[in-house]
Amino acid sequence: MQKFHIKRNDTVVVIAGAHKGKQGKVIQILPAKNRAIVEGVAMIKKHLKKSQENPQGKIAEREGSVHVSNLMLLSRYEQSGRAKKPVAAATQS
Repeated sequence: MQKFHIKRNDTVVVIAGAHKGKQGKVIQILPAKNRAIVEGVAMIKKHLKKSQENPQGKIAEREGSVHVSNLMLLSRYEQSGRAKKPVAAATQS
């Protein structure tokens, strides 16, 4: 079994790819595909047919997966130089 640098319920930041800069909590790890599902990141739309629960049908939005190499723990991200630090106000006279 492969070991990853993140686990479920960790707060992570996306450091590369289309969703760079977004952060969220890890919902699930998919070890067979080396991917993770992160809350609020990589949202995809799923078209649902008419059914008992959805009499009109519906377009549901849910999280897609992100490759684990594109994720970094929030605590490590803040310690590294990658996190943007708040800019101090210009000297006021």
